[in-house]
Amino acid sequence: MTDRAQEITALADEYVLGLLSESEDVLFEALLGHDPALANRVGALRDTMLPLDLSAPQVPLAPDFAARVRRALPAATGAAPRKAANLTSAPKAWLPGLIAASVVGAAIGFGGAALRPAPLPTVVAVLVDDNGVPQAVIDDYGNDTANVRFVADITVPPDRSLQVWTLPSAEMGPTSLGTLNAASAAALRFADLPDPGAQQLYEVTLEPLGGSPTGRPTGPIIGKGFAASQT
Repeated sequence: MTDRAQEITALADEYVLGLLSESEDVLFEALLGHDPALANRVGALRDTMLPLDLSAPQVPLAPDFAARVRRALPAATGAAPRKAANLTSAPKAWLPGLIAASVVGAAIGFGGAALRPAPLPTVVAVLVDDNGVPQAVIDDYGNDTANVRFVADITVPPDRSLQVWTLPSAEMGPTSLGTLNAASAAALRFADLPDPGAQQLYEVTLEPLGGSPTGRPTGPIIGKGFAASQT
């Protein structure tokens, strides 16, 4: 099993046990939608846990319960042990990149098959704030179409809009992909742009209602990140 497969296996265990944070749950569910093998594993884990769920009385959990379960997971599932640094820094350090790299279902390794959903985004970018916490995920399909999903609670004042940007090239400068009045999933349609590539910058800013008056980002950055190629 590859290192990525082992990480995803451990995430599936923690997802079923309810040990992931809210933003990690949203990111992991995005991966589930692209990987039937992973979804099947999650379903099997839930089936395994069901008798325990039905028979166990409800009791308050000890403060160190999550940490003890994480330590026990490798021995119970055969997954590779996860470093303590990952447990305290997720999703800051490794989860966004793992999701972006795996969201197309590329050879995750549960059955050894490479899964390729359709349509396939050209690039995926996980946008994080100044603290490295994921705020949004962008799937860019090239030409004039992209999707944005928010994975954090973002309050948008009535007199403000969220605006999604990318940087196709230094010559073109920041280019708007669309505006939103709420932090909700949306399809973006925009003028034809050059095909997006790996390490292309994406960001979401808070702008005046209707979008930036200058055609360039002017407001505070909600999240930014660099694209991972999916082709």
